[in-house]
Amino acid sequence: MKMNRTIKSILYATAMDMGGMPIRQPFPSRKAEQIDPFLLLHHADLSVQENVEVKHAGVGPHPHRGFSPVSFIFKGGVHHRDSRGNNNVVYAGGTQWMNAGMGMIHSERPPADIHELGGRQELIQLWVNTPAKNKMDVPSYHPLTASETPVVKSDDGLTLVNIIAGELNGVQGPVKPLSPVNTFTATMKKGAKFFFTVPATHNAFIYILEGKVNATGDGEVAAKYAAVFNNNGEGFELEAIEDSQLFIGTGEPLNEPVASHGPFVMNSETEIMEAFRDYQLGKMGVLIEE
Repeated sequence: MKMNRTIKSILYATAMDMGGMPIRQPFPSRKAEQIDPFLLLHHADLSVQENVEVKHAGVGPHPHRGFSPVSFIFKGGVHHRDSRGNNNVVYAGGTQWMNAGMGMIHSERPPADIHELGGRQELIQLWVNTPAKNKMDVPSYHPLTASETPVVKSDDGLTLVNIIAGELNGVQGPVKPLSPVNTFTATMKKGAKFFFTVPATHNAFIYILEGKVNATGDGEVAAKYAAVFNNNGEGFELEAIEDSQLFIGTGEPLNEPVASHGPFVMNSETEIMEAFRDYQLGKMGVLIEE
């Protein structure tokens, strides 16, 4: 029998306003500043108003440096444009993995057909830290559609796990992060049980978008909560108390100093100042949305 990791902390996804957009944020919080190498998680479930042009909705052009802002899309879609010339829409079940590297400006808008899809956008944005040696790499962008995402299915068919980055049960994700990271999304029907194997060196957490699960031996985790696990087992078994949708993240900690301000994440305050200077000098490029 595999040994289950125990839960270290339960984090409520506090409702917040981000530039006029309602989002939920389980971390960073007073209980968990970060879950190295994961810096921040935002869960957004938005209604796109019909009287607002999509080109003015969503998040307008803004810069990033030093980490990977990754969007996992559950409903609707996201139209990504950036200063490197990428112009791409990814719909529900897909992922947009951007490594900001030395600096890139991007925007995240609803797609033009969002109202034909029901007018809702639901997504998780996860900030994945970048090792110091890669923070000034050339930026890159990896869109991944639902059909391109490998799936691990339980024998009883009650659990489906989408493998975006990393590996689970011998199945590799298409995205190749800059440090050892696993990111999965999953649906579990009521009564489903599934054991998620986690490398011994990885930190691990789950976030429940909807439903409720039981972490074997350690209690329930409800919707809009994250559970952070101790590093004391081979993984964790989850049982779905209700039909559930969840996100799973595990990663080897970088154990490096973190200096962050707004859209930049570096290793020192000097590097943050340099990032603002480079952005103001136009070194992160220009994004003009058509």
